[in-house]
Amino acid sequence: MENRRVILSIAVSSLFVFSFVDSFSLDFYAASCPSAEFIIRDIVTSSSSNDPSIPGKLLRLVFHDCFVEGCDASLMLIGNNTEQTDPGNRSVGGYSVIESAKRALELLCPETVSCADIIALAARDAVGIAGGPMVQIPTGRRDGMVSLASNVRPNIVDTSFTMDEMVKLFTSKGLSVLDLVILSGAHTMGVAHCNAFRDRFQQDAEGRLTLVDKTLDSSYAAELMKQCSTSTMASTITVNNDPETPMVFDNQYYRNLLAHKGLFQSDSALLNENSTRTMVEDFANDQELFFENWGQAFLKLTSVGVKTEDEGEIRRSCASTNNA
Repeated sequence: MENRRVILSIAVSSLFVFSFVDSFSLDFYAASCPSAEFIIRDIVTSSSSNDPSIPGKLLRLVFHDCFVEGCDASLMLIGNNTEQTDPGNRSVGGYSVIESAKRALELLCPETVSCADIIALAARDAVGIAGGPMVQIPTGRRDGMVSLASNVRPNIVDTSFTMDEMVKLFTSKGLSVLDLVILSGAHTMGVAHCNAFRDRFQQDAEGRLTLVDKTLDSSYAAELMKQCSTSTMASTITVNNDPETPMVFDNQYYRNLLAHKGLFQSDSALLNENSTRTMVEDFANDQELFFENWGQAFLKLTSVGVKTEDEGEIRRSCASTNNA
């Protein structure tokens, strides 16, 4: 296992060597707003205490933001035909936490801390609060000016994606197959609507569900069919991504996969190839290994399409551009 630990860590590091510059660095707010990260962490902590589902929501939020237009808070913009209006984003939550942090920071350090940085830092803190590793990430992201619903569907993973489809999308973002397996571990938290995995079941004329995807554990499938009854399969009912430890960031996701209890087809697809199955097995057997590799993969994720210096702006409100 020690050799495997070294191999995985080297694989991640060799794929991403980040050159920190003044406009995107670990101490970017040291002079302009030194308490920025503390304020964000405090708000994420208090919000999570009031609502244990917040960490999972913030983690999903950063994925959906960074994969479309890069990590630039384009998902936060409100309006006709913005990213929020796409069906794939209508169930994304955590916006209020980001806005709360933004309001606090605007009082202390006006027009200084970007919404994009708040999203990335809040997701980072959410993982730590839920029991996962605390990761250092650079700041200095600027907020984007473009948010279009038409950009969402081609840039986010659909729960029915095959391995090839996921690899193609991740590669387009500068992320490797190893990153794909590591970042899929985010499904150890959060919830999903029943219609996100409805293609694993078949509904007859009388509305009764039967399992058609035989890769899914039968007892787990029976529980899902019970929770997603005929009247709720396409409604607002949600189930936990991880049926075992849904509010904890741990390696249970990989254990679930090996037990054929991955909620989505895109989860189960990780077992279809020997290389990715081996990674799943390693992370399932060694939580420390998963945590070590999570840090590098999360750093890469939150660096996708980053805007710095004269790109974008520092929004006064995350919901609108400054000239709106």
